[in-house]
Amino acid sequence: MMICLFAVATQAQAQTKWKYLQNGLEISEYKVSQKSIYDNSTITILKIDPEKYSFLLFNEQMKTVEQTAKENNLVATINAGMFQRNYKNMGYMKNYENYNNPMRNKDKAILAFNRKDDSVPRVQIIDTEHQDWNELKTKYHSYAQSIRMIDLKQKNVWSLQDKMWSVACIAMDRKGNVLLIHCRSPYKMHDFINIMLQSPYNIRNMMYLEGGPEASLYIETDIAIQRRVGSYETSFREDNANNSYWYIPNTIGIRKR
Repeated sequence: MMICLFAVATQAQAQTKWKYLQNGLEISEYKVSQKSIYDNSTITILKIDPEKYSFLLFNEQMKTVEQTAKENNLVATINAGMFQRNYKNMGYMKNYENYNNPMRNKDKAILAFNRKDDSVPRVQIIDTEHQDWNELKTKYHSYAQSIRMIDLKQKNVWSLQDKMWSVACIAMDRKGNVLLIHCRSPYKMHDFINIMLQSPYNIRNMMYLEGGPEASLYIETDIAIQRRVGSYETSFREDNANNSYWYIPNTIGIRKR
């Protein structure tokens, strides 16, 4: 059994194809064998070395991810989380002295970046069930809370449901890289998480950002521009017709150090 598992892992790793974009930044297009009802059943993964890139939080400005990237000299932008009618994040969100939302909800994943000192990683997804939030809440300048998808024990913690949608999410791999993930093809989230757990990307833990037509990812380097736009969402927009970025108030941006 050990030999078989090793062979499967080796084969999966060999199937991972990373395309170089610039130093510390690579992209992969993962073809999923479990076909979706729409589009090409492909997941885009942007791998970022946090030692080479800064993470920034942009709040309460209704812009597309592409606008935010171009205005702030960013190599990538993605949703920072689901938001309320008043443009505030659904959960806790803080950026230095600005509190977009000071209230922490029941969700158990909090992205933390812009560390205050080197006693903690530059970026991490805090799992409040398995880590001490009371200690970590003072270690960073920037936080964004959302729904936990994969916990620190590599367990799928999303309940089974029939609804499906396009998705944008963020993950850490076991080497400490940050993965920005976008899938236009709609999946049930429990199934999507299993796909990522079984993928060759060595996911450590993963956090949900947004779904449906609002799920957005923009990448721009000297080599390539990549636009990823969501569309389908059960009971909201049940089609594959959306091809434009939606305006969103809160985004995460990536800039070369």
